[in-house]
Amino acid sequence: MFVSDDGGDSWSLNRPLWNHDSRGGDLFAGEATSENRWGGTPASIDYGVFEPGIHSIVVDPRDPNRLYVAVSSAGVLESSDGGRSWQGRNRGLLMDYLPNPAAEWGHDPHFMTHCPAQPDHLWQQNHCGVFYSEDGARSWRKVSLPDAGVHFGFPIAVDGRDGRTAWVVPARADSERMAIGGGLCVARTSDGGRSWQAFRAGLPQDHAYDIVYRHGLDVAGDCLCFGSTTGNVYLSEDRGETWQCWATTFRRFTRSASVSRDGHRKNDLASLPLLSATGEPGNQGCHRFGGRCSASGGSTGPRI
Repeated sequence: MFVSDDGGDSWSLNRPLWNHDSRGGDLFAGEATSENRWGGTPASIDYGVFEPGIHSIVVDPRDPNRLYVAVSSAGVLESSDGGRSWQGRNRGLLMDYLPNPAAEWGHDPHFMTHCPAQPDHLWQQNHCGVFYSEDGARSWRKVSLPDAGVHFGFPIAVDGRDGRTAWVVPARADSERMAIGGGLCVARTSDGGRSWQAFRAGLPQDHAYDIVYRHGLDVAGDCLCFGSTTGNVYLSEDRGETWQCWATTFRRFTRSASVSRDGHRKNDLASLPLLSATGEPGNQGCHRFGGRCSASGGSTGPRI
């Protein structure tokens, strides 16, 4: 992880994280063990060598010196002093592939985020399920519901005001990284993961092979948006209950568009700046790209 204190003009490596004891310590300090308990991720693919990957950095809005990072495949770490020291925050996480699933290190969060208004509520879509913390990552609880398809996947989004409400876009499995049963769905919980509801209205349900990567889903107010690896963009304005296909001609999505987070523009479609496009008709009957396009081929909303 790199840090800038001058608005991004220059950067320096955060050595306390780099030299963390779980990575073997500082080899130049004389007390290092050189035992690296961090695993790797195929997302890093470095000439066939799996390397750890930091993909999520979460800053507490109440205190900028308190931050979390999520690392594949190591787990979650927290700093309360602006990155000068780090503590593991993996109690309650389970990694099915480890000899000891509850080991201190070696976990594989795919994406982690929190509720801005209730920052002690953190969520992660993990390689081995969905996990939720309501105590600032001091402990995690597995809240997957495999019977409803909520288990494997990459992205997760959390309501801006209610830390118990979150959305995921489930995938079939690690070995089958595609939509479940050939149809896309978005699942939502409003009770901290004790129950989940799946929504499919407006999403393709036949021959859909989309997968949504870890940064491909976002929420602002009642509006959610995600982009998939097949270049499709979907928009919901009712908290994920119904969806419209907005465009199908984008290249593969690896991160979400920037959704405005100011309350005055949360339902303003023009606040999704990366989602304008022109092109030929795409799949799923999505015909026009000057505004929002529905899965039935119609188009509504402002032209952008």
